[in-house]
Amino acid sequence: MADTVLYEVSDGLATVTINRPEAMNAMNIRAKAALRDAVQSAAADPAVRAVLLTAAGRAFCVGQDLKEHVALLESDRDAGTRHTMETVRKHYNPIVRAIAEMPKPVVAGVNGVAAGAGLGFALAADYRVVADSASFTTSFAGVALTADSGVSWTLPRLVGRSRAMELLLFPRSFSAQEAYDLGIANKLVPAGELADEAAAVARTLADGPTLAYAALKKSLDFSADHSLAESLEKEDELQTMAGASEDHQIAVQAFVAKEQPKFTGR
Repeated sequence: MADTVLYEVSDGLATVTINRPEAMNAMNIRAKAALRDAVQSAAADPAVRAVLLTAAGRAFCVGQDLKEHVALLESDRDAGTRHTMETVRKHYNPIVRAIAEMPKPVVAGVNGVAAGAGLGFALAADYRVVADSASFTTSFAGVALTADSGVSWTLPRLVGRSRAMELLLFPRSFSAQEAYDLGIANKLVPAGELADEAAAVARTLADGPTLAYAALKKSLDFSADHSLAESLEKEDELQTMAGASEDHQIAVQAFVAKEQPKFTGR
């Protein structure tokens, strides 16, 4: 049986590929555990300076594997238990936190439909390269569920609360172009160029000043729910750290020498 998630590290870039193309990369328990372990490994590995999250086949991820889900619900009903929905705490939450909080940039290469949890994984990334043939679906209310996989946090921050509520109350598929217009997609590319373009963006980030990128992520997350005065203090703290980095010294010296800096990630 093929691995449900592929993981490869090359020259500072970790590529994580959801690999259930026969099921449109739906998340069964095995795939969820594998994806959780892969993104947590990438987050913890000091050799990894950027992550590319993508998928095999024609879909990015259609969310929960509903065939498995139905069987688990029936098992819970027969046993009088409620174990099925523990997957949010055990799998989806750790996956999204690892993607969003790791101190290195994450690029999502969205090759096809991203629905439910698949939408959540894409939104948790820092940058989304999207095939022009891809689509997105909130889907949760359509199966009588609320948002998970961080969508309640990420979606309103990208599109605003009113539009997020509309998309969640009235689940529908929306195109890559609409995703770009909403601010969800950062870059639209022809479907045949998605793999190369997403890899190129991720490679650029893997070669960049990793500590500065980590500080940028922290700064934006902090300022989202803190005052200006508190955010200025956080900027001071983070800038002091970045200014002491090897990469800052490299960048300044390269600027003076009129050369391109070669960052080390330190």
